[in-house]
Amino acid sequence: MTTAQEVNEPTSSWDPYTRGCPSRDLLDQIGSKWAVLVLGELGRHGACRFTRLRQQLAGVSEKMLTQTLRTLERDGLLLRTVYPETPIRVEYELTPLGQTLRGPLKALTAWSVEHIEEVLGAREEYDERTGKR
Repeated sequence: MTTAQEVNEPTSSWDPYTRGCPSRDLLDQIGSKWAVLVLGELGRHGACRFTRLRQQLAGVSEKMLTQTLRTLERDGLLLRTVYPETPIRVEYELTPLGQTLRGPLKALTAWSVEHIEEVLGAREEYDERTGKR
């Protein structure tokens, strides 16, 4: 008989395929474009200020970056440290829990870079076939 661990199934009662499961909400949070990029940036460069993050993540609005950082902090994935200086300095860094996402996110990012040409080709083929664009 095969155990859940042997087939990489969750061993807890949490099941993201079940409506209302909190793990589904967590997948939604960490799977968002900006969360993936924020976590990746902090994983690559360590502690970072808001302004630097915004510069590194071209296209993110101040509002969206603020929302993303708050959500990740609430979920325990990053730590916000305020230094009592003038002007006040605020830095964000991954928590130990956030560090555990580095491997999976790095793999996902590598996959997207490796396969983007195939995906773009498939999109173009689909659009031509369906009359889109």
